[in-house]
Amino acid sequence: MKTQIINISNEKYQLAAPLILRLIIGVGFIAHGWVKLSKGAPSGFEKLLTQLEVPFPHFMAWAISIIEVLGGLFIFFGYSVVLTAIPLICIMLVAMFTIHIHYGFSSVKTIGLSPEGPLFGPPGYEINLLYIAGLISIMCTGAGAFSVDKLLKGRNR
Repeated sequence: MKTQIINISNEKYQLAAPLILRLIIGVGFIAHGWVKLSKGAPSGFEKLLTQLEVPFPHFMAWAISIIEVLGGLFIFFGYSVVLTAIPLICIMLVAMFTIHIHYGFSSVKTIGLSPEGPLFGPPGYEINLLYIAGLISIMCTGAGAFSVDKLLKGRNR
């Protein structure tokens, strides 16, 4: 029986890399935006923005939530990823420098153990950096072969 080694530097496998990043990042932004929009209005998120003294907290709560959901969908499907990534990176940078930076790097902080299981503290900025790195990677490589951008590019030729 002959063993075959998979060559992941092969172009065929490299075509899948942007797809994997897009799916994970897209779902992440959709989930975060949807949580803010759920129950009719992002009033809880608005309160957080008010505490942070963000100008126009009501408007910004809606805008950020909608940008996360729509941006997540655009990234997920690979539509206009370079333009879409810019506001998402800005959102991550603001969240990182206003909230998460105060809690250190690690996104998982076990602070104790209860009978129900581990207790976790507030997350650090690790996840923000991972989202930013993934978005920059997608901006550099493009949406990839399996994307709306690729379909539209093929139709324009």
